[in-house]
Amino acid sequence: MKRIVMINTGGTFSSQRGENGLSPKLTGTQIRNFLGEFEEDLELSTEDYCALDSSNITPEDWVQLADKISQIIYSCDGVVIIHGTDTMAYTASMLSFMLQNLPIPVVLTGSQLPIGVPMSDAVNNCRCAVQMAASGLGGVYVAFDHKLMLGCRTSKVRTVSFNAFESINYPYVGEVNALGMQLYPTRLSKPTGEFQLQTAYSDKIAVLKLFPGMRPDLFSFLQEKGYEGIYIEGFGLGGVPFVKNDITEEISKASKAGIPILVGSQCSYEGSNLGIYETGLRVLESGGIPVHDMTQEAIVTKLMWCLGQTKDREKIHQLFHTNLIQEVTLPY
Repeated sequence: MKRIVMINTGGTFSSQRGENGLSPKLTGTQIRNFLGEFEEDLELSTEDYCALDSSNITPEDWVQLADKISQIIYSCDGVVIIHGTDTMAYTASMLSFMLQNLPIPVVLTGSQLPIGVPMSDAVNNCRCAVQMAASGLGGVYVAFDHKLMLGCRTSKVRTVSFNAFESINYPYVGEVNALGMQLYPTRLSKPTGEFQLQTAYSDKIAVLKLFPGMRPDLFSFLQEKGYEGIYIEGFGLGGVPFVKNDITEEISKASKAGIPILVGSQCSYEGSNLGIYETGLRVLESGGIPVHDMTQEAIVTKLMWCLGQTKDREKIHQLFHTNLIQEVTLPY
C-alpha cells in the first residue's frame, strides 16, 4: 500500500468566487472528493496547512512546511502540496534546499482554474502529482500540464495558459502521455547522504533588475540598511555598466565589505556567462559571483538559504560554485 499525504495550502486550486474575487476556501477533504478513485494499493489522506493565495506565502511558511514534511517522511511514501501558482516555484526551490537528501517524493502542484470550475486543469494536475508522489523517487518536484519538473528548475512563464510552468535550462524529469507516466531517473538529483532538515535562512536580501541609468547609490543604501546579500539581474550574458553609473565599483565595495553580490542575466533561458564581454569580466574582477543558468527563483532561495548556513562571503561563493541538487549547470 502506497500512502500519500496531500497538504493543502490554498491558491487558485481551492478557490471560490466571493465579494472580493477569487480566494481559497476549499478544504483538503473537499478537494479529495473531486479527484475520484486511484489504484487499490494507493491511499490518499489530506491535511490543511493554510488557505492562502500564494502571494501571501512567506519564508516562515517554507520553514513550517519543511518541518511538517520532515515529521512524516518515514510514515508515508510521498507528499503532494496544493499550492498557488504565483509563488509555487519559489516554494519548490526553497524546499529543495531545506530538505537535503529527501528519501521520498514531494510534489507541488496547482492550477490555472479552481477545481470546481468546468474545464479546470486542477484534477489532471493533482492526479499527476499523486502518481509522481507514489513513484519512490526522492526529491522535490512540480507537476503541471502533464509535465514533471525538478522543483529547483521550475519557473512560471505564463499567466493564464495551462502550460504556465517550464523547466528552465534543464529537461523535464517526466511527462504523462497516452503511454502513461514516463519518468527519466537519470535526470534526477541523487542523494549524497542521510536526510537533513536545514531550515535556517535570511530574508535580508535584495534583487535588483538593472536598467539603463540605474543609480549606483542604491547599493550604499542597501548596505546601510543591513542587507546581507544582493542578486543583480544584468544585461544579456550578465553584463553591468562601468563607464557611466559604474555598478562594478559598487560590487567591489560591497564584496570587500563581505556582502555576496550575485550576478546573472535578465533572460530566463541559456544562462549567463561573465567570461566573454568586458562588462562581465569586470564583474568577476570586482568580486561578483556568477549564477550560470539557475532560475531566478532558485538564485533567490539559494542565497537566502546559504545566508542561513553561513555569513562568510567566501563560503557562500563556494556554495554557488557547487551543484547541490541539479539547480545549476557548472561550466567545469
